[in-house]
Amino acid sequence: MARGWIHTVHKNGRWHNEVEEGDVLGTYSTKDEAISAGRDAARQRSTEHVIHNQDGTISERNSYGGDPYPPRG
Repeated sequence: MARGWIHTVHKNGRWHNEVEEGDVLGTYSTKDEAISAGRDAARQRSTEHVIHNQDGTISERNSYGGDPYPPRG
């Protein structure tokens, strides 16, 4: 799986998609727009997409990488 999960977060009244290392991929006026773009970016990068609520808590997390099935453990 690629490094640098995509996080959809709310900051300063706007929704942003950020790579875990800090790069901003885009800024959006609605959460739905940001989620859609974040999902596409995570699929292209074969990584995780973490969607946050406006208060910063995690509402959803999806994996678009090469997760093993069944999971190890």
